[in-house]
Amino acid sequence: MFIYPQMYRKLKRGPQVILPKDIGIIMSYTGVSKNSICIDVGTGSGWLALSLSIVAKKVYTYEIREDFIRIAEKNREIFGVENIAFKHQDACEQIDEEDADIMTVDIPNAERILPNAAKALKKGGIIVGYLPHTEQVGTFVEGLNATGFADVHTLEVIVREMLVRREGIRPANMGLMHTAYLTFARKL
Repeated sequence: MFIYPQMYRKLKRGPQVILPKDIGIIMSYTGVSKNSICIDVGTGSGWLALSLSIVAKKVYTYEIREDFIRIAEKNREIFGVENIAFKHQDACEQIDEEDADIMTVDIPNAERILPNAAKALKKGGIIVGYLPHTEQVGTFVEGLNATGFADVHTLEVIVREMLVRREGIRPANMGLMHTAYLTFARKL
């Protein structure tokens, strides 16, 4: 049984959320810092955007569904952060920000965001695709390569608890396995 960190236990869930196991990897691999400007595309319940806002200078999060934004705004109140701006807007059509350090993308057909991502990220900025299926990874990576991104790599985070008992220690039979593939790239 997986226990979420205390700060996530009170948050509301509407759409599927990005879990702490993936959030931690995203935050560490992107190098988010107190000076980072982040763009999160596909707010959902807001778990990733809120987590980024703990560290980042500012987070702009885009969502096309107003009901999801309402859930995420309630979660912001619970989380107690202020440096996050919710945008009811399709980021595939337009992103208002420029010179962002990090962009996270959790939407269907994530490759559609890439032309706008290339404009919104500063040189050396990092994009992360949260992609549930291998076919999506392939399409996203093709798009990254065609749009001039580099250092492309994909990974999957799997968590399995250990059974610690008097008679021996071994991995549990079950774990928190596949949630999505994380594809990282850097803007040249």
